[in-house]
Amino acid sequence: MTDRFTQRLNQAMDLRNIRQSDFVKAAEEHGVKLGRSHVSQYVNGKTRPRPEIERFLAAVLGVDARWLAGESVAFDEHPATFDDVEQAMNIEHRHDVEHHDAVAVRDDVEQMYRLEHTNLEHKSSIEHDGVEHESTVEPKVIVEHSVQPSSLNIGESTYASAPHRSGQEHIMEPQFDDDVQDPSFTDVPSSVTPEETKVRGRRTFTKSHKLDNVLYDVRGPVVNEAARMEAAGMHVMKLNIGNPAPFGFRTPDEVVYDMAQQLTDTEGYSASKGLFSARKAIMQYAQLKKLPNVGVEDIYTGNGVSELINLSMSALLDNGDEVLLPAPDYPLWTACVTLAGGRPVHYVCDERSEWYPDIDDMRAKITDRTKAIVIINPNNPTGALYPKEVLEQIVELAREHQLMIFSDEIYDRLVMDGLEHTSIASLAPDLFCVTYSGLSKSHMIAGYRIGWMILSGNKAVAKDYIEGIDMLTNMRICSNVPAQSIVQTALGGHQSVNDYLVPGGRIYEQREYIYDALNSIDGITAVKPKAAFYIFPRIDVRKFNIRDDEQFALDLLHDEKLLIVQGTGFNWKDPDHFRVVYLPRVEVLKGAVDKMTRFFSRYRQ
Repeated sequence: MTDRFTQRLNQAMDLRNIRQSDFVKAAEEHGVKLGRSHVSQYVNGKTRPRPEIERFLAAVLGVDARWLAGESVAFDEHPATFDDVEQAMNIEHRHDVEHHDAVAVRDDVEQMYRLEHTNLEHKSSIEHDGVEHESTVEPKVIVEHSVQPSSLNIGESTYASAPHRSGQEHIMEPQFDDDVQDPSFTDVPSSVTPEETKVRGRRTFTKSHKLDNVLYDVRGPVVNEAARMEAAGMHVMKLNIGNPAPFGFRTPDEVVYDMAQQLTDTEGYSASKGLFSARKAIMQYAQLKKLPNVGVEDIYTGNGVSELINLSMSALLDNGDEVLLPAPDYPLWTACVTLAGGRPVHYVCDERSEWYPDIDDMRAKITDRTKAIVIINPNNPTGALYPKEVLEQIVELAREHQLMIFSDEIYDRLVMDGLEHTSIASLAPDLFCVTYSGLSKSHMIAGYRIGWMILSGNKAVAKDYIEGIDMLTNMRICSNVPAQSIVQTALGGHQSVNDYLVPGGRIYEQREYIYDALNSIDGITAVKPKAAFYIFPRIDVRKFNIRDDEQFALDLLHDEKLLIVQGTGFNWKDPDHFRVVYLPRVEVLKGAVDKMTRFFSRYRQ
């Protein structure tokens, strides 16, 4: 039924002139958790919403929720209302409701189903819209002839409700039947093929409600569309993900050699926190970064930093706890806070001030539910590097409100222009801090999946939390042991990544080119990144009439076979930015910029 739902959703959107962004705006006004990516997945048939979200979509469209769900009823027989949605939401969240109710088909649909099948068994006739039909034929889908939809004003929370039928009625064939044209209110087909009777009552399985507001658009709907295009034989230029290997960056030979030599010694589990040799090397690295009060027991290895972020949020947060996160952010942070039951609260990073955190905005968003501040330094997606003065202000704020600090520093060894990275934990010996880093980016071994987190500072205030971290660490057994075995080699001796970061080095020269090239495109401006390998340019949305940046990303993909990530994918609230990964060689980046220049010269959304 997912295909049928998708087809009817798109059909109703066309009839009502509803855009994807209208659903999102309506959701905000009615307190429904529904993001851009969720709507995109419903429209593109990637997934199907839960019943209460289907009711909400039907209410926005002014159609019968049963019709939208794929049932054989008139699309406007009982148009859904927002009162229905509110009631459904309340029922969904009642504590005494049984588990099977969460996945049950709506009561009114079940009632209709029982009535139909009772009538079928007795071979009786039923009266449907004043016409006698044999019970072996399902009710037909009906639409009024020559009626116009009611006005829909999203901004004023006024939505179309389908008009009552009167006068001449015509039968509308559902869009999924290939032999009938797409219906409209002024030109409706006059014949219908009865739909096949469906067996009802089968148990279905829905995704967890914990995923309701979890998004990760770095690998989201636009990337799915790119994969579909590639499967159809098209070549797509990818500037969407920070994966060095496909762009010709190689792991240092010494690292590969040492892993090969140790493979037979790394076939079993390690200690849950990791190999002693790896954690000792990380501890020494922490000492060089001046992190206070760190011992080997404070180091945890993980299958990349991603796993450790998820683990540390799950160990910390109760439902409703708040965490301050940057906007824009790396979306995994927001997703993990949400998945753990917490509430992500985004503070603004100021583009006019080198993308540094807005301390006043951060301060204004602290409440009695706030537990921690997250910083991403160097920053993904902006490439910003925070100076010591900014970090000191954040520390003072955390000190004043007794907050934890989580610092994502995976790019701390990819800093340019002679600048130096400062770990915020080194400025906060009296606070409890968790610092994350790893080898994926600095040693070009993203696929090896080796990262770590370091607990530092005042660990006495986090004793119980640390017990929770230990419990979850033990439950996942251990991280990738062969990858752990090369940490000591990777962190010691010559750091080959430094050669990429100076004039003449690949990352430096690619940064220089992409910064100048993007700023030369009419309507595009960008702040020069100081670290990592990302740039986050601004789009003049008035010039290009852009209201939906996911649609912009899709249009760029379709028109120029160029894949980027839209700014809202990084929890940036406005559709006026996108992220470019500048890992490709300059000659490849030139081709990408040519595509963008051509696209923006003619694009209007």
